Amino acid sequence: MRSGVRIGVDVGRARIGVSRSDPDGMLALPVETVARVDDGGDVARIQALVTEFGAAEIIVGLPLSLSGAHTASTDDAIEFASRLSNACALPVRLVDERLSTVSAQSALHASGRTTRNSRSVVDQAAATVILQHALDTERSSGRPPGELVSTSPAN
Repeated sequence: MRSGVRIGVDVGRARIGVSRSDPDGMLALPVETVARVDDGGDVARIQALVTEFGAAEIIVGLPLSLSGAHTASTDDAIEFASRLSNACALPVRLVDERLSTVSAQSALHASGRTTRNSRSVVDQAAATVILQHALDTERSSGRPPGELVSTSPAN
């Protein structure tokens, strides 16, 4: 298992959930929900969190349909991951996130939170589920999870 803090990202149309791991890559923890904005402020905020936590890698959830097909959300997450890759001097990996939001909502509901009072944290919880799954996958396989995003050459 590689050491170093990882940042987990759940990309949504209105909000982006962010989580982080401990330095040993054992446990994922929620961090915050970042507003999705067109001016690049969302990427800048995640870049600031990467610096704050001394992250070694970013894990971005890849929303596929249940059949594994790409959707509009898949393309949006890939584009956002590419923006992160270009902005941060770190590896960015895309990992399958099917049902992560459903799992996060179930866990929040089981802890007594309603859908209405958990809107602000469901994205963080989904990012935590995505990151924990990536950490567990790496620990069991011995290989980095998902697919590495390549950076685009500067224009």
